[in-house]
Amino acid sequence: MRRALITGAAGHLGRHVVETFTAQRVAVTALTQQADDDVRADRIVVGDARDADVVRDALRDVDVVVHLAALPSPSAGSAEEVFCGNTAATFTVLEQCALAGVRHAVIASSQAVSGLPFGPRRRRPAYLPVDEAAPTHIADPYALSKAVDELTAAMMWWRHELSVCALRFPFLGDADGRLRARAELWNADPAAGACELWAYLDWRDAARACLLAADRQPPGTEIVMVAAPRTLVPFATESLLDQHLPDVPRRRRFIGNETPIDLRRSHAVLGFDAEYLWAS
Repeated sequence: MRRALITGAAGHLGRHVVETFTAQRVAVTALTQQADDDVRADRIVVGDARDADVVRDALRDVDVVVHLAALPSPSAGSAEEVFCGNTAATFTVLEQCALAGVRHAVIASSQAVSGLPFGPRRRRPAYLPVDEAAPTHIADPYALSKAVDELTAAMMWWRHELSVCALRFPFLGDADGRLRARAELWNADPAAGACELWAYLDWRDAARACLLAADRQPPGTEIVMVAAPRTLVPFATESLLDQHLPDVPRRRRFIGNETPIDLRRSHAVLGFDAEYLWAS
């Protein structure tokens, strides 16, 4: 990689991705909706990822794209803004990426694509550990947008032979902020974490997963779940499942507070292991 385009570069994850790529001496073009002096990229393009002209400008001299720009939850805007905005940005970025001759891209998907975290009614996974092939129960515009993003990625391979890796991230944060607050919530009320399977990932590990996906990407479309190997709570996972998801079939037993997410593809495709673990 010589130069990477990072969309959504002013977001929490975007800033960490810019720093991670820069530390590996990859030049970075940052696409942000507003000028931000805290974004440490050597080239900054201000504009909307849904605007093809803006994206074409940002793609100058780029050989890999990491697309992170999105409204991050169904409450971040109206249903139309979340679904239409997210999917339009992903289509525009990947289409222009391919037309510019870029052959590799990474997009931020979410474990919320399952439909479990944000749905209006409580749903249960079909089995545990959850993997990339698990059936979904989509009932919110954010989950639907991520499912369409993944379909868009697959289409881009057949349309343009653009290789895309979609990373399904869990709850993201750091020890001094979001992770601490979420850990305190789930410790006090473990039932509140069942819809997210008590999973998490540090911003820095998420950024490194983006780097690995950009650097090691095989041809085609890959969907990869990434998460810390342990949950954000100190309770034994088997006990949590007995209490909060007792009717969900388990394909194996879980040791200690092992995450009930299948991470084998993150190892096989990316060679990824989380390094920044919450001391629960």
